[in-house]
Amino acid sequence: MYKVSNLLKSGVHFGHSISKLNPKMKPYILRKNKGIHIIDLYKTIKKLCLSCNYLKKIATSGKVVLFVGTKRQAKNIIAYYAQKINMPYINERWLGGLLTNFSTIQKSIDKMNVIEKNKSLGLYNLISKKERLLISRVHSKLKKNLGTVSQLQVLPDCIIIVDINKEKPAVNEALKLGIPIVGISDTNSNPDKINFPIPGNDDNSKSINLILYYISNAIEIGIDLYLKNKNNQNK
Repeated sequence: MYKVSNLLKSGVHFGHSISKLNPKMKPYILRKNKGIHIIDLYKTIKKLCLSCNYLKKIATSGKVVLFVGTKRQAKNIIAYYAQKINMPYINERWLGGLLTNFSTIQKSIDKMNVIEKNKSLGLYNLISKKERLLISRVHSKLKKNLGTVSQLQVLPDCIIIVDINKEKPAVNEALKLGIPIVGISDTNSNPDKINFPIPGNDDNSKSINLILYYISNAIEIGIDLYLKNKNNQNK
């Protein structure tokens, strides 16, 4: 399933410049080439297998996975794969306290969902223009901050992160709560900080896309098994 040739074509093996090396990544480095570190793709595949098996397992149990990636190269890819398997995602800005202060954030999510529901029912046609404008402003602000996590009704059981360095606030909150993390770990990262590091290029869109393709596919298989088991139990 996971071929070195596919990873090579997508540039998963390209690390950062030698000067940016995090010593914790040394075990995953194959060699140096023209001032950059080259990642050992066989070790990438090993870690990718472990990550995908874990994600498939928790998805089979009907658990929730949150996708996080706010850097330019990851934004659209994160949204595509998360939406494809109907999982929540964050690709704009990490909202401080999203996990550690979830109950408060959840109230804002519920408020946004209520506004959207009432709007779809046409209830706001019954109030004044001034009141509609105020509600619209509140909704716009909530949508900007919470739009992509509106379906997050409970704390996620796992978080998938692109660039664990850039998404430090998300990593820290997850670690504080003991929420497992699956993340792409480039040569400038500390893989020991997360539960399931995947050694790979986190700056190239092709690399990010391929890794998330494998990850989302594993989750999708798990979801299908969960639904199948659920249907069998209801018969």
